[in-house]
Amino acid sequence: MSLSAKTSRPRIGAHTSIAGSLVNAAREAAGLGCNTFQIFTRSPRMWRSAPIDANQVAEFKDVRAQLGLGPLVIHGNYLTNMAASNSVVRGLSIEAFRDEVERGLAVGADYLVIHPGSSKGHTLPKAMTTLASSIARATRGMRWNGLRLLLENTAGGGQTMGRDFEELAELRALIERQASIPVGYCLDTAHCYEAGFDIAAPAGLDETLAAIDKTLGLDNVPVIHTNDSRTALGSRCDRHEHIGAGHIGREGFRRILHHPRLAGKAFILETPADENGTHARNVKAIKSLLRRRPTGRR
Repeated sequence: MSLSAKTSRPRIGAHTSIAGSLVNAAREAAGLGCNTFQIFTRSPRMWRSAPIDANQVAEFKDVRAQLGLGPLVIHGNYLTNMAASNSVVRGLSIEAFRDEVERGLAVGADYLVIHPGSSKGHTLPKAMTTLASSIARATRGMRWNGLRLLLENTAGGGQTMGRDFEELAELRALIERQASIPVGYCLDTAHCYEAGFDIAAPAGLDETLAAIDKTLGLDNVPVIHTNDSRTALGSRCDRHEHIGAGHIGREGFRRILHHPRLAGKAFILETPADENGTHARNVKAIKSLLRRRPTGRR
């Protein structure tokens, strides 16, 4: 099943856990009141992974269809840096990324989100071309069958790539020159704010969305990672916070959720877990903000 983010009903979801079985993530999402969700299909902090279980996949697909959950987003391994100057790290990253794509195809995912990586040890142009060639190498001979790669913007700490929208656009162009891969973008609200884009303010949100549309095309952004920021505007420090408890704030998120240029996107929470170890608090906060439109100008 592939449920598009392009639908009149808001798609609200969270990153849920596959601990015990893949199907547990789908059931957790539905239990939270979500209609979309994100998962890891493997440990995000290990290079190796156990083969994906065919019986689990079959049950997962059946339950997901019954619950009407979609789109399904999977998040790539945190260790992966296909732009790495170190050939060993780059080789491991290429292998891990191919595994992510294969697993995404197996579970029927709609999107695979990855961080662009770090340019440490390279010039930025060299790192960008290395990333593109690594992705082309990793996916040689593969058919994507409805799965789409999404490049996520970053807070910009250290030498991470993807803080600027222009960098993301150039990365997409470089990848598409070398590989027949459908590429789009995932925008993280906390990362935007931490990178210096004041999406908490009405004018700042409008300006940021205009810049995104000009450089990336908002039609190429199906998924919004919906996180408040624990750190200040332009901090370049990636720290997620509960919705309304950070610097973007409740009114900032109310404007984001109701902004007409973001209609039809899948809003997926990666906020800290609440006292019950789930995203229930933040799903409730998002739904509360959706019930009342912002007053005054955007």
